[in-house]
Amino acid sequence: MKSLTKREEEIMNYFWEKGSMKVSELQMLYDEPRPHVNTLGTLVKILEEKGFVGHRAITARSYEYFAKLTKMEYSKGTINNVVDKFFGKNYINLINTLVKDEKISVAELKELIKIVENE
Repeated sequence: MKSLTKREEEIMNYFWEKGSMKVSELQMLYDEPRPHVNTLGTLVKILEEKGFVGHRAITARSYEYFAKLTKMEYSKGTINNVVDKFFGKNYINLINTLVKDEKISVAELKELIKIVENE
């Protein structure tokens, strides 16, 4: 899965939160000073080329854009990319790092194991 820039992720968050919309509607979600509609249109087109956004025609010259994947699907893909790139495709290495860096305790890890075993 391709990654998103900070600005692209910001736009995707609007699509995930609000649903499908025209670029002009997207622009109105921003605080002043709002980005120019052409700038947002370019970024939405890039997101479409990357496969994150799709569109449907409303009129001959007006399009509505929508997210092609959920935020959870993107999150899972991002986690997979991080594990592949930084932890040698090994989730054990990731979990070991989280425990060593005290991001997750051994007690929480044991609790997680119980949850997984009961599913």
